[in-house]
Amino acid sequence: MMNMQENEGKYIFGVVKVGDKGQIVIPRDARKVYDIKPGDALLLLGDQKGMALLKTEIFQQAIDQAMEGLPQ
Repeated sequence: MMNMQENEGKYIFGVVKVGDKGQIVIPRDARKVYDIKPGDALLLLGDQKGMALLKTEIFQQAIDQAMEGLPQ
């Protein structure tokens, strides 16, 4: 059983701390839910309200879909 809260596909995995080198550890349950493995590339997005991590392959799929209808 995963130690997190879920509400309609939205999760709270807990609190992480930023280390001296600016690194964070992604909780195991989050890595499991989002299939994040060592070596995966993540895109960091943000605005004035906060930030989000996204697997680059998911972002690339969205870009590819958006460009399908454009003339070459």
